[in-house]
Amino acid sequence: MKLIDVFMAILVAVIWGMGFVVAKAGMDHFSPILLMALRFACTSLCLIWFFRPPLKLLKSLFWIALISASIQYSLTFTGVQGIDASTSALLIQLEVPFGLLTAWLLLGEKISLKQSIGMVIAFAGAVLIVGEPKLSNDLSSVMLLISGAFMWAIGQVMIKKLGQIGGFMLICGIAIWATPQLFIASFLLESNQLEQIKSAPLEAWLAVVYLGLVMTALAYALWYRLLGLYSVNQVMPFLLLLPLTSVVGGIFFLDESLTLKISIGGLLALIGVAVITIQRSPRKV
Repeated sequence: MKLIDVFMAILVAVIWGMGFVVAKAGMDHFSPILLMALRFACTSLCLIWFFRPPLKLLKSLFWIALISASIQYSLTFTGVQGIDASTSALLIQLEVPFGLLTAWLLLGEKISLKQSIGMVIAFAGAVLIVGEPKLSNDLSSVMLLISGAFMWAIGQVMIKKLGQIGGFMLICGIAIWATPQLFIASFLLESNQLEQIKSAPLEAWLAVVYLGLVMTALAYALWYRLLGLYSVNQVMPFLLLLPLTSVVGGIFFLDESLTLKISIGGLLALIGVAVITIQRSPRKV
């Protein structure tokens, strides 16, 4: 990879990793589902002028948005609200083994022995994290986060079945549908939305802009560019920097701390994900 592209890949991981920290700070004012609704409203208003998904795919995109964005982010960030951003970033790594399992169950894709070992290691790490006494009173938040990771995996299978649509059209289509879905979910499950919006301080709106434009629009723009230039096996390992960024950001900006058990569990989860995602390039003959 060119040096500029290496820096770009690192930047994507840092942007996405800091998303947990920024969202955690944003939830000091906005309730989690409302924050996600505002996030996707920001994304759709930015992208709709440039990328309009085909009308024939709008129905499919509705269901993809419902599963992979609305339900997934509602579960994930309601969970994040109850536990540390750093711990959340470690647990969310279960998206990768869940993705393998759902692809195997729903698409019939094969799982190699190496990937199976990685899955076992990752799940063992998650069990250690969940068993941390510090989280004994927050298990509902942990389960919400893990459920969100599973819904993300189902959403990826749905996206794969959709076929080639183009990264930005996909993001825009999901954002267009996710925005009203999330506002409705917030109306049904949360309260005082108007008061939150009217009284939101500048830093809360900056969190919305970061999540909607930087984390979603910009980071995905860079990510899809990298995927267009290099193989998935070359760029995926950079995402292992994502939880590291969240942990460092949580410690420095949110005064969070990791216990030894969570640290070991998180390390195991990352090793498992690394075993799954890092593939050896074929030897040239």
